[in-house]
Amino acid sequence: MPKTKNQTDASMDNIYTLDGKVPLLKSIPFGLQHVLAMFVANIAPIMIVTGACGLSTQEMASLIQTAMIMAGIGTMVQLFTVWKLGAKLPIVMGISFTFVSVFCYVGPQWGYEAVIGAVIVGGIIEGLLGLFAKYWRGIIAPIVSACVVTAIGFSLLSVGANSFAGGVGAADFGSAQNWILGTITLVACILFNVFAKGHLKQLSVLFGLVVGYIVALFMGKVDLSSLEGVALISLPQILPYKPVFNINAIVSVVMIFLVSATETIGDTSAMTNTVLGREATEREISGSLACDGLISSLSACFGCMPITSFSQNVGLLAMTKVVNRYTIATGAGILLLAGVFPAFGAVLATLPEAVLGGCTIMMFGNIVISGLQMIGACGFTQRNITIAALSLSIGLGFTQVPDMFNIFPALVRTIFAENCVAVVFLAAIIMNLIMPKDSEA
Repeated sequence: MPKTKNQTDASMDNIYTLDGKVPLLKSIPFGLQHVLAMFVANIAPIMIVTGACGLSTQEMASLIQTAMIMAGIGTMVQLFTVWKLGAKLPIVMGISFTFVSVFCYVGPQWGYEAVIGAVIVGGIIEGLLGLFAKYWRGIIAPIVSACVVTAIGFSLLSVGANSFAGGVGAADFGSAQNWILGTITLVACILFNVFAKGHLKQLSVLFGLVVGYIVALFMGKVDLSSLEGVALISLPQILPYKPVFNINAIVSVVMIFLVSATETIGDTSAMTNTVLGREATEREISGSLACDGLISSLSACFGCMPITSFSQNVGLLAMTKVVNRYTIATGAGILLLAGVFPAFGAVLATLPEAVLGGCTIMMFGNIVISGLQMIGACGFTQRNITIAALSLSIGLGFTQVPDMFNIFPALVRTIFAENCVAVVFLAAIIMNLIMPKDSEA
């Protein structure tokens, strides 16, 4: 099908199309918005895991730079594909919180080198699963994907609430200042979305972040100490940690890679359903999974943690409908710059958690609504209602009472006790396999 003049010529109208050209300078704010929405969440897992594994502050700083570069590379591959890697969709990549609990279990037990070895193996396995998705994709029925997307949205609500209150572990968690910052940011997002005209309306999150940041500066909530002594240029090192292939670590991490693969399927399905108005194709699912896995293995070769699709950016897509790949690519470029030039990344890292929480709380709610819309699109048959109701009630309910998993081995607790997405996926898969397809009759 030939492209229209609007698609071949650079136009701001093309921000709502996958492939149309957009003026570069005008597209940068939309890309920056995606980076700011995920930036803190991209580096927080590094800080938590390196602390648990006893790595130095210098090592942590180096891995944060590597994480930004890998996130930029992964996003570019998802946008434009390399061989069979990538979905050719506006999927933004970053370090996932999904792996934090298992790494905090594996790292202190067998060392950070065992984490790296397990990520290399786990990434290859997920990559192969992606490349051969056509042979097993059938067991993930649309109702299963819909339940997983809904679970992802619900699981992120507490993440947004924690950010709104100042971030987990913050000395002033839940303080009046954080409430004020989060509320001002949220109100700024809403007002901009209501009163802005045309394409500017889709920059409501960026506007809220800027307003919140300025208010935070006047309140003394922005810590600029991280800018002192920052190097001009920093490049990642190959194999800064010699991989150790511990079978216990590998089994633990591979299980979480399967959970991460489920989230990636959910993210891809949510994005195509909500923004593009269609089901994700087999090629798109295969490419997104293969990119997740093999780029994660590449990331581990540079000493970093796995790279995976970011659900919060799917929520941003659902809010703005800005899906243009070239526009999102400017965000990937910003991530690469932030990784190569540490000062740039250090400035972005000063964004207060409460400001981020004020914006993300609405984005995460959009993912919940996307999941519910997908369930509705599957049809409210008795079979679908039973699968959705039981998987969500077990997954969301059981993981709110993690002590009930105490009878299971530590590995099972690490994977399932507080991971509602994993439990919902397992329950939905089992229900989908055992319930007769002709149960309506």
